Amino acid sequence: MAAFPSSEVVRRLAVARTLDGDEVQDVATSLGVSERSVWRWLGRWRTAGDAALVDAARPGRPPKLTPSQEVRVLGWLDRSPTAFGFTTERWTATRVASLIGRTFGVRMNHRYLSRWLGARGITPQLPQRVPRERDQARIDAWVTGEWPLIKKKRATAPPR
Repeated sequence: MAAFPSSEVVRRLAVARTLDGDEVQDVATSLGVSERSVWRWLGRWRTAGDAALVDAARPGRPPKLTPSQEVRVLGWLDRSPTAFGFTTERWTATRVASLIGRTFGVRMNHRYLSRWLGARGITPQLPQRVPRERDQARIDAWVTGEWPLIKKKRATAPPR
């Protein structure tokens, strides 16, 4: 999982590169921000110094899990739930919440956890069922040998 630079890092880099003589337009393009933002950050830096570039505190409840705990939780999902003592192969938000509680002592609502996982690209999945009688070699042979013989052919239109 690649980490993106924080807003503060981008602001500091933009100001530093501009002070080094780079054109504002080039700095903005390379950092993926607008020229107006670079000018605004530069102006704030000139009036208040480095303190003007620091990330402001965000309102709201702090996250229950630290970033390293989040990485551990997401790593669990690559393994089988049976490795953690569950009886079936299906990960559910309730199971993840219970595992977080056992491991970190943090209580999380399964509904919130479901949204949290969805925001990270993880959706509930059922394991693919494979019948015991399935013989993939026979299936492949049938698809390549028998199927073309019985498949309807596309009707070709007469040339105009």
